[in-house]
Amino acid sequence: MQESEASRAVAAAMSIASSLGLTSEDAIVLHNSNRLTLRLMPCSVLARVAPVAHQGAQFEIDLAQALVDSGCPVAALEPRVEPGVYERDGFVVTLWTYYEPVTARDVPPAAYADALARMHAGMRALDLPAPHFTDRVESAQRLVASRERAPALADADRELLDTTLRSLGRTIARRGGEQLLHGEPHPGNVLTTKDGVLFIDFETCCRGPVEFDLAHAPEEVSEHYPGVDAELLRECRMLALAMVTAWRWDRADQLPNGRRLGTEWLSQIRRGLT
Repeated sequence: MQESEASRAVAAAMSIASSLGLTSEDAIVLHNSNRLTLRLMPCSVLARVAPVAHQGAQFEIDLAQALVDSGCPVAALEPRVEPGVYERDGFVVTLWTYYEPVTARDVPPAAYADALARMHAGMRALDLPAPHFTDRVESAQRLVASRERAPALADADRELLDTTLRSLGRTIARRGGEQLLHGEPHPGNVLTTKDGVLFIDFETCCRGPVEFDLAHAPEEVSEHYPGVDAELLRECRMLALAMVTAWRWDRADQLPNGRRLGTEWLSQIRRGLT
């Protein structure tokens, strides 16, 4: 979020927390992208704030609650208030448990894989509607095709991304093996806590093969995950790389060094396809 919008988002979160009886006198920004993640103090609540047009907050709450209830390794909602999506000043706010990080070190690959497998097992037992992973692929394709949204993308690079997204999306979809997925279980969506490894942020939840989720995790994780289709995983990794590369060329992208990363990743895609 831009600074002016972020200031309003912080104020909305603090106001909602206070109205629910949670003492909120300060807010620490933990993450700022298309939505804001805050630690409200001194109540020590994690708040996620997004523009009201942002869809999926209620689904994320329903999914997280169902997974926590079934014992899956995911972050829980804030227990001191009723779970819900709260709206104020053009923003939607959800409130979650804040977990003190145990260490700053990377999650061991075996622990990462075990937690991911347990979450996937819990997801297989749920009957919740969710978009297919190909919907996200098509979203990236629309971005690549738009000269208005991605004006700096060279024609050759635009063609490379479009061809990669289209061909791999179809190839992976034909393989089947679909189930509910996190969507982006990369290290930024993993917490190491006293309760163990926990996954957060389910706004990218979709349906597809487990290899699509594994493609977003460090490569070492797949070595400890049971029953991986190595060829499908390779294709999913290339598809995931093409998707994140496409988003770096969005003129509205706010990721620091995003354009530099987009250029580097285009080179990786070329090398991977040759």
